[in-house]
Amino acid sequence: MTAAPADLLIERPAPSDGAALWRIAKDSETLDLNSSYSYLLWCRDFAGTSAVARGADGEPVGFVTGYLRPDRPRTLLVWQVAVDASHRGYGIAAALLDSLTARLTAERGITGLETTITPGNTASKRLFTSFAERHGARVDREVLFPAGQFPDGPHDSEVLYRIGPLPESTAH
Repeated sequence: MTAAPADLLIERPAPSDGAALWRIAKDSETLDLNSSYSYLLWCRDFAGTSAVARGADGEPVGFVTGYLRPDRPRTLLVWQVAVDASHRGYGIAAALLDSLTARLTAERGITGLETTITPGNTASKRLFTSFAERHGARVDREVLFPAGQFPDGPHDSEVLYRIGPLPESTAH
């Protein structure tokens, strides 16, 4: 992996980014694809806890969506992370996570991060494990939703990754 491009801009998404985020998620072939409507809403209602990476032309090349847990408002739950296939291998997903957590540590005082990962998703395991290592945080894992709880057919178990505590400043 090489460093994220210098001309990469990471910022809050806007509703006009929803279609691009849906396309990137669809093309990932690994994420559970939500409706296009949900990505539009996400970019409106959860823009403050999400981030989009823009390439040199200003178009989205990656994103991370998340929200603060209602019962743990200092914990960011990362819903999805995806990078366009043509931009993978440059550290964009890591840059998105680092940027978002730095912003939310400063703005909201977050102290932890959670995500769920299916057992076979090696790329996500690496992404979140390396995030924890970069920030000197512990990673605890447990099955959150066993495969049998999914009502819509075969689905792998979702393993909850709890990462924290995060340092007061996650900036590099």
